[in-house]
Amino acid sequence: MKGPYLNRALTLETQMQVPDGAGGYTRDWQSIGVVWAEVKAGSGRETAAFAVTVSRVPYRIVMRATAYGAPSRPVAGQRFREGDRIFHINAVAEKGHDGRFLTCHAEEEVAS
Repeated sequence: MKGPYLNRALTLETQMQVPDGAGGYTRDWQSIGVVWAEVKAGSGRETAAFAVTVSRVPYRIVMRATAYGAPSRPVAGQRFREGDRIFHINAVAEKGHDGRFLTCHAEEEVAS
């Protein structure tokens, strides 16, 4: 069986609480690290949101597996970044019977 073609460098990011200087907190994205992945698009859809059109495209992002609980293992609610592109992670599952790879089900949202 042919393995995935891990040819794209994606930055894995997680949301963190950061002090806002006034006694409260704001949420900001912090980089966890870079992973090499295969990125495949699904069929997208367009919706109207306020005064703009928003297109949402689902992606399957395959990367090498990491151990459960490791900070480098993606989870739902985190995101991948590739330059200005952002892929929100909805779910993560092991790929194949041997668990050597992970499939991240993600979505990219673009306003136009």
